[in-house]
Amino acid sequence: QVRLVESGGGLVQAGDSLMLSCTNDGHTLSGFDMGWFREAPGKEREFVASARTIGDTRDYADSVKGRFTISRDNAKNMLYLQMNDLRPGDTAVYYCTADPWVQRVHLASEWKYWGQGAQVTVSS
Repeated sequence: QVRLVESGGGLVQAGDSLMLSCTNDGHTLSGFDMGWFREAPGKEREFVASARTIGDTRDYADSVKGRFTISRDNAKNMLYLQMNDLRPGDTAVYYCTADPWVQRVHLASEWKYWGQGAQVTVSS
């Protein structure tokens, strides 16, 4: 059973930092590829970052490279997204996602499990 729960969203000003967290409702996240997507009003859900189990690889959308960092703590069954230097364009609902194995991490359709989402709003 996989039930992803995000936390840590909120309202911040441009240039601020925020960290999102995701847990599998107390159960293990090890063995899952993990990722973050976001969806802004009127836009499609877009890839933000991923942390795959194979090779412990990390991928980022170009728009967040150098500002966002994805990390996972398998011992605590937690996934994180550290977001620095936030911009109004980062305003969106952020979703945690998981799948036993993902080949094309940038495609939302490749991911099986989704959290309920956490709102992040960045004011200018």
